[in-house]
Amino acid sequence: MVRADLDAVMRVERAAYPFPWTEGIFQDCLRGNYSCWLAEQGGEPIGHGVMSAAVGECHILNICVHPHWRGRRLGRTLLRQLLALGQEQGADTAFLEVRPSNEAAIALYRSEGFCEVGRRRGYYPANTGKEDAIIMARPLFAEWADLD
Repeated sequence: MVRADLDAVMRVERAAYPFPWTEGIFQDCLRGNYSCWLAEQGGEPIGHGVMSAAVGECHILNICVHPHWRGRRLGRTLLRQLLALGQEQGADTAFLEVRPSNEAAIALYRSEGFCEVGRRRGYYPANTGKEDAIIMARPLFAEWADLD
């Protein structure tokens, strides 16, 4: 992902989430040299992922797939790519946060070896106030690379 992709990234983000990231957040991630990747179809972004890595940890900050492209393993592919990059950058543990209402994402993360390690109360905006964030983590070992 580069700055020129942000209009298309924002279209995907807005289609996928009722409370999308702002363009400014993506700009900050690009400026901060986070790992920002696109999934494309015919040269058009249909999904994206953002990860930061430092001090032995990687943090999956955003995985998004356009609703028309869900159910085709793109989220899993993006997640695995970001985990591999985190491992290449020296991370031995991966962390992420997810809404309790996002059952599909939770199922994906559990199937990839993540488990709940905590909660952030009232972290996400919601239609009726705030929603918690489930904090999930998993170790990054080579033998985990072939999970299906």
